[in-house]
Amino acid sequence: MLRIILFVIGTILLVRFSRRALKNSEAHGFYRFFVFESILILVLLNQPYWFSAPFTPQHLLSWLLLGISIYLIIQSFSLLRRLGGQAERPAMPENHTFENTVQIVDEGLYGYIRHPMYASLLFLGWGAFLKHVTFLSIVLILLVTVFVIFAARVEERENLSFFGPDYLDYICRTKMFIPYIV
Repeated sequence: MLRIILFVIGTILLVRFSRRALKNSEAHGFYRFFVFESILILVLLNQPYWFSAPFTPQHLLSWLLLGISIYLIIQSFSLLRRLGGQAERPAMPENHTFENTVQIVDEGLYGYIRHPMYASLLFLGWGAFLKHVTFLSIVLILLVTVFVIFAARVEERENLSFFGPDYLDYICRTKMFIPYIV
């Protein structure tokens, strides 16, 4: 019962956070909402298993992915705030202020990957998934992965429109989620 209550509260908060983006299926935030929602379900579904056999290889890998997720989100948010600047983007009213950078950030994590925040969500999702693998959790992690890719692609289209050829150059120099790989 507690997990159902947490799901309802979490969904209400996610809808509130994403309310503007949910009105525009052409915005990256539209797809990001479904990433958040799928991860919420995955975390709540697998919550009873988080601390059962915590030192098995599967759980150790899970903890590693969760730790990487935390590192990525803290570092990427810090870099965006420090180096990206902020301004309103009339063409994207559904964006939150922190998303409206005015400069391409290509230092730190952003020098290797374009979407460390989305990578953080991928690592969070996969870390939660590994806590207890079931058919439903497989479906959920596949949804997380697909929606993260959709959100990143849409955001790249938005950034190309805003930053122009400089962003295209940035795309050519970096990977999407994992340095040197993807």
